Amino acid sequence: MLAVAILAAGKGTRMVSSLPKVLHKLSGKTLLERVLESCQNLNPNKIFIINGHKADEVEKSLQNLKLNINIKFVLQEPQNGTGHAIQVLSKELINFKGKLLVLNGDVPLIKSTTLKKLIEVHDLNNADASLITTKKNNP
Repeated sequence: MLAVAILAAGKGTRMVSSLPKVLHKLSGKTLLERVLESCQNLNPNKIFIINGHKADEVEKSLQNLKLNINIKFVLQEPQNGTGHAIQVLSKELINFKGKLLVLNGDVPLIKSTTLKKLIEVHDLNNADASLITTKKNNP
Protein backbone atom coordinates (compact mmCIF):
# COMPACT_ATOMS: atom_id res chain seq x y z
CA MET A 1 0.00 0.00 0.00
CA LEU A 2 1.09 3.53 -0.75
CA ALA A 3 -0.21 6.76 0.73
CA VAL A 4 0.98 10.19 -0.32
CA ALA A 5 0.97 13.22 1.97
CA ILE A 6 1.19 16.61 0.28
CA LEU A 7 2.08 19.48 2.58
CA ALA A 8 -0.05 22.46 1.53
CA ALA A 9 -0.78 24.38 4.74
CA GLY A 10 1.73 27.21 4.46
CA LYS A 11 1.04 30.87 3.81
CA GLY A 12 3.83 31.30 1.30
CA THR A 13 4.88 34.61 2.82
CA ARG A 14 8.02 34.71 0.67
CA MET A 15 5.74 34.84 -2.39
CA VAL A 16 4.45 38.23 -1.14
CA SER A 17 0.88 37.30 -2.07
CA SER A 18 -2.39 36.69 -0.26
CA LEU A 19 -2.87 33.57 -2.38
CA PRO A 20 -1.77 30.30 -0.73
CA LYS A 21 1.60 29.29 -2.15
CA VAL A 22 0.33 26.01 -3.63
CA LEU A 23 -2.31 27.90 -5.64
CA HIS A 24 0.15 29.99 -7.61
CA LYS A 25 0.14 28.95 -11.24
CA LEU A 26 2.88 27.67 -13.47
CA SER A 27 1.93 27.44 -17.15
CA GLY A 28 -1.78 27.48 -16.38
CA LYS A 29 -1.86 24.92 -13.56
CA THR A 30 -1.45 25.43 -9.84
CA LEU A 31 1.65 24.09 -8.13
CA LEU A 32 -0.59 21.69 -6.20
CA GLU A 33 -2.26 20.38 -9.39
CA ARG A 34 1.15 19.60 -10.86
CA VAL A 35 2.23 17.67 -7.75
CA LEU A 36 -1.04 15.73 -7.79
CA GLU A 37 -0.56 14.82 -11.45
CA SER A 38 2.89 13.41 -10.67
CA CYS A 39 1.42 11.38 -7.82
CA GLN A 40 -1.42 9.97 -9.90
CA ASN A 41 1.03 7.84 -11.91
CA LEU A 42 2.15 6.14 -8.67
CA ASN A 43 -1.33 4.65 -8.21
CA PRO A 44 -1.49 5.50 -4.49
CA ASN A 45 -4.24 4.04 -2.35
CA LYS A 46 -4.86 7.46 -0.83
CA ILE A 47 -3.56 11.00 -1.04
CA PHE A 48 -3.72 13.27 1.97
CA ILE A 49 -3.48 17.00 1.44
CA ILE A 50 -2.52 18.70 4.66
CA ASN A 51 -3.86 22.21 4.43
CA GLY A 52 -4.31 25.10 6.79
CA HIS A 53 -3.90 28.64 5.51
CA LYS A 54 -7.01 29.42 3.45
CA ALA A 55 -7.91 25.74 3.48
CA ASP A 56 -11.27 26.38 1.81
CA GLU A 57 -9.56 28.01 -1.18
CA VAL A 58 -7.16 25.08 -1.53
CA GLU A 59 -9.99 22.52 -1.41
CA LYS A 60 -12.18 24.53 -3.79
CA SER A 61 -9.33 24.80 -6.31
CA LEU A 62 -9.40 21.01 -6.78
CA GLN A 63 -13.17 20.52 -7.09
CA ASN A 64 -13.16 20.27 -10.90
CA LEU A 65 -9.83 18.50 -11.23
CA LYS A 66 -10.19 15.24 -13.12
CA LEU A 67 -7.86 12.82 -11.37
CA ASN A 68 -8.44 9.20 -10.46
CA ILE A 69 -7.16 9.60 -6.93
CA ASN A 70 -8.80 9.23 -3.54
CA ILE A 71 -8.00 12.57 -1.86
CA LYS A 72 -8.59 13.36 1.79
CA PHE A 73 -7.98 16.81 3.24
CA VAL A 74 -6.45 17.05 6.70
CA LEU A 75 -6.60 20.40 8.49
CA GLN A 76 -3.45 21.54 10.28
CA GLU A 77 -4.56 24.22 12.71
CA PRO A 78 -2.47 26.04 13.81
CA GLN A 79 0.32 25.69 11.27
CA ASN A 80 3.36 24.83 13.38
CA GLY A 81 5.69 23.56 10.68
CA THR A 82 6.40 20.43 8.69
CA GLY A 83 6.91 18.09 11.64
CA HIS A 84 3.64 19.24 13.14
CA ALA A 85 1.86 18.61 9.82
CA ILE A 86 2.97 14.97 9.87
CA GLN A 87 2.01 14.74 13.54
CA VAL A 88 -1.52 15.90 12.62
CA LEU A 89 -1.60 13.41 9.74
CA SER A 90 -0.49 10.52 11.96
CA LYS A 91 -4.01 10.35 13.44
CA GLU A 92 -5.27 9.38 9.97
CA LEU A 93 -2.66 6.62 9.64
CA ILE A 94 -3.32 4.62 12.82
CA ASN A 95 -4.27 1.41 10.97
CA PHE A 96 -2.25 2.09 7.82
CA LYS A 97 0.23 -0.59 6.76
CA GLY A 98 2.45 0.52 3.92
CA LYS A 99 4.67 3.30 2.65
CA LEU A 100 4.05 7.00 3.14
CA LEU A 101 5.50 9.38 0.57
CA VAL A 102 5.68 12.95 1.89
CA LEU A 103 5.91 15.78 -0.64
CA ASN A 104 5.84 19.52 -0.41
CA GLY A 105 2.98 21.06 -2.35
CA ASP A 106 5.35 23.50 -4.00
CA VAL A 107 7.47 21.07 -6.03
CA PRO A 108 5.65 21.33 -9.37
CA LEU A 109 8.52 19.97 -11.44
CA ILE A 110 8.91 16.67 -9.59
CA LYS A 111 8.46 13.85 -12.08
CA SER A 112 6.53 10.69 -11.39
CA THR A 113 9.51 8.74 -12.76
CA THR A 114 11.69 10.29 -10.05
CA LEU A 115 9.17 9.35 -7.38
CA LYS A 116 8.88 5.79 -8.73
CA LYS A 117 12.67 5.45 -8.64
CA LEU A 118 12.74 6.72 -5.04
CA ILE A 119 10.18 4.07 -4.04
CA GLU A 120 12.12 1.36 -5.90
CA VAL A 121 15.39 2.26 -4.17
CA HIS A 122 13.58 2.48 -0.84
CA ASP A 123 12.16 -1.02 -1.33
CA LEU A 124 15.42 -2.52 -2.63
CA ASN A 125 17.24 -1.32 0.46
CA ASN A 126 14.42 -2.30 2.81
CA ALA A 127 14.83 1.19 4.23
CA ASP A 128 12.94 2.67 7.15
CA ALA A 129 13.10 6.11 5.52
CA SER A 130 14.41 7.51 2.26
CA LEU A 131 15.06 11.05 1.10
CA ILE A 132 15.78 12.65 -2.25
CA THR A 133 17.43 15.94 -2.92
CA THR A 134 19.16 17.57 -5.83
CA LYS A 135 22.12 19.77 -6.53
CA LYS A 136 22.09 21.93 -9.64
CA ASN A 137 25.25 23.31 -11.24
CA ASN A 138 23.39 26.46 -12.27
CA PRO A 139 20.12 26.79 -10.33
